[in-house]
Amino acid sequence: MDSFGDFFWLLVWAFVFGCYLVVLFQIIVDLFRDPDLSGWWKAVWIIFIIIAPFLSLLIYVIARGKGMAERHQAAKGPREETYVPPPIIHMSAPADQIASAQTLLDQGAITQAEFDQLKQKALA
Repeated sequence: MDSFGDFFWLLVWAFVFGCYLVVLFQIIVDLFRDPDLSGWWKAVWIIFIIIAPFLSLLIYVIARGKGMAERHQAAKGPREETYVPPPIIHMSAPADQIASAQTLLDQGAITQAEFDQLKQKALA
C-alpha cells in the first residue's frame, strides 16, 4: 500500500467481491428453493457456477430473475398487516358523554340499562 490510490482500489474490489458473494449465495439458495427444477439441472447450474462464476451468475439472473423474485416472496410467506389500534376518543365533558349515549339510545344501539350505566360512569 504505497499510495491512497492503491487503498482506494482495494476498497472498490473488496466491495465488488462482497456483492459477488451476496449474488452467489442468493442464486444457490434459489436453486435449492425451486421445486420445478430437477436435481440434474441444479447440478448443472452448480457446475457452471464453479467453472465460469461471473458469466454463469449473470446468465442465471437474466434467465431466471423473475422466478427468483417470486420464489423469494413465496418463501417469506404472506405479508402480515400491522395492527393499528383505533384512536382513543377523550370527551371533554360528562354532558358530551351523556349526549352521545342518548344518541345511541335513540338509535336503538343500546338499552335503557346500558344508557343508565354510561350516564352513571360519566357523572362519576
